[in-house]
Amino acid sequence: MNALLFGIWIQWKLDLRNRNNLLTYYAVPLLFFLFMGGIFSSILPDSKATLIQSMVVFGVSMGAFLGTPAPLVDVFTTEIKKAYIIGGIPLWSVVVNNTLSAFIHLSLMALIILLGAAFIFGATLPENPSTFFAAQSLFILASIGVGTVLGLYSPDHTKLTLLSQMVFLPSIMLGGIMFPASLLPSALQTVGNVFPATWGFIATTTNSLDFNGLYPLLICLFLSAITVAIRLYQHSRA
Repeated sequence: MNALLFGIWIQWKLDLRNRNNLLTYYAVPLLFFLFMGGIFSSILPDSKATLIQSMVVFGVSMGAFLGTPAPLVDVFTTEIKKAYIIGGIPLWSVVVNNTLSAFIHLSLMALIILLGAAFIFGATLPENPSTFFAAQSLFILASIGVGTVLGLYSPDHTKLTLLSQMVFLPSIMLGGIMFPASLLPSALQTVGNVFPATWGFIATTTNSLDFNGLYPLLICLFLSAITVAIRLYQHSRA
């Protein structure tokens, strides 16, 4: 247990020293929040009711899809993986450390957005904080799960960037955070339902734990876990 906690601590510190992770976990999401938050609250005053949720979904999606996979590619596509195997360190520990470190970073970023939106833009705070944080935590884990799959299946950083953008951009455009998803054609609404961002926004804007909004995130998390387990087995046999 102590070794696991130490590994998480080390990964968390490494993430803080990684320029790419600092950009995707903190800098870009918070700059986007300040820029778009000012626009939304000025042009569309009604958007203050869901400003926190919209910005949290954007920030988590960016961090999970563009930041979380990078450390995994650094390990599983280089000689570092062999060093882990030779040293008797289980490969699953790399994924667990990266997942929990990313969860902490994204939770901190989301908390900054929540407090900042309330004080800077007068955004409406969640009526039921416990429900909001529970839904947010599940959304973060589901998004990290997708990011972990991208990291384990990408052969290099170039292809990772392409794959990550293919998931991130539709998540933002079709997830209902920039404009109501009901304005989209039915076909695009259906496509949007595939991404965690859509259900994360629905779950965090609901004042009660509605299973209809949570079960897609649970399914996403479950499928990601199965896919990750299969890929880890393949890596351990390679």
